[in-house]
Amino acid sequence: MRRPRNMRPNIVSEAGLPTRLNQWWESIPFLTSAVVVVCGVIYFVCLLVGYDSFNEICLLPSAAISKFQVYRIYTSILFHGSLLHVLFNMMALVPLGSELERIMGSVRLLYVIILLATSNAIFHVLIALLVAHNPFLTNDYFMNECSIGFSGVLFSMVVIETSLSGVQSRSVFGLFNVPAKWYAFFLLVVFQLLMQNVSLLGHLCGIISGFAYTFGLFNLLIPGTSFYSSIEASSWLSSCVRRPKFIVCTGGNPSGYIPTHTSQNSTTSGLLSGNIWGNLSSLMPRREVSAQPQSVEDSRFPGRGRTLGAAQGQIASGLNSDSNLQARLLEDSSPNHPSDSAILNTTQRLPEGRHSVGNAATAGAGIPHHQGAVVSEEEIKKLVSMGFDRTQVEVALAAADGDLNVAVEILMSQQG
Repeated sequence: MRRPRNMRPNIVSEAGLPTRLNQWWESIPFLTSAVVVVCGVIYFVCLLVGYDSFNEICLLPSAAISKFQVYRIYTSILFHGSLLHVLFNMMALVPLGSELERIMGSVRLLYVIILLATSNAIFHVLIALLVAHNPFLTNDYFMNECSIGFSGVLFSMVVIETSLSGVQSRSVFGLFNVPAKWYAFFLLVVFQLLMQNVSLLGHLCGIISGFAYTFGLFNLLIPGTSFYSSIEASSWLSSCVRRPKFIVCTGGNPSGYIPTHTSQNSTTSGLLSGNIWGNLSSLMPRREVSAQPQSVEDSRFPGRGRTLGAAQGQIASGLNSDSNLQARLLEDSSPNHPSDSAILNTTQRLPEGRHSVGNAATAGAGIPHHQGAVVSEEEIKKLVSMGFDRTQVEVALAAADGDLNVAVEILMSQQG
């Protein structure tokens, strides 16, 4: 016999470093990867051309106020001062931005980043003015502080992502755990102690903006889902939307609350509560909710049933005639349930093949109608004389379409 060639068992083909890097890059959503590319390209272009005049593009409160240089709000978050600075910020952005983009969508996250950058700059300038012109102790340090980098927005995203995660505690670099609501402040202190030339006010304003967003203070500035959908449907963005990494805004992930609108399941914190919060929330846009009562919906028939034939006239309220539903109706029709009239008079559509009971006739005469035929009082008295309750008799006749034999079977089954 011919001896087979020796084969190595359990051959595992491991992907090379370029392949794994490509897989990692493809897993990053569209907008997050775009921000990484833009910030990286801007840094390397500045490095190649020797541009280091950061005083012209940084967030400088004195220049922003005196010369009204609003462009500094957005140029300051795209430029970085060193290679370590841009690498650290982009490595922190990838997990944070990817998580939020998968929940919000690419266009929505872009709007939120612009909103956070704007609010960070406004808070930065206001605090700098307050420190420089307060009547107690004045200091011009913050007015002349030049801040650049994406880290202010990152601190806002840390607060938002921590709020969405719902965790009670978080680990600081794997060394110790802190309460989740104080996590961003611990990071602020750690960075101030470990790093030089770190903008305390820039990071602090990022935290303030993040909490303002999670508390719903920006709700008036955040449009609804239709706004983002209209942008995604535009022709100039079609090439981006078709990319696999692009995430379309679909109203947010139902598992996580995104405070773009106030809703009934949103929770308020101790910062704003009572009548003040009620007055503010009344001015904010709300999601539309269905006015249809949920208490009368049968879980076995989700959605709407089909309309009955046109020969039967308009569709009135009705009851399902299956045995389990009959049992529930007969039990609920006892005198101990005062809300029966509200349940029986609720207008519903029934699945095809079922008959409906006219709610107006039932409420007015107490005798059910069935496709134009009226159950006679004598038939009801016959069943009542057998020892059954009159209300149960009427409901049983309604479920049996006026058939006395079927009604008796229903009533007997309840007696058993």
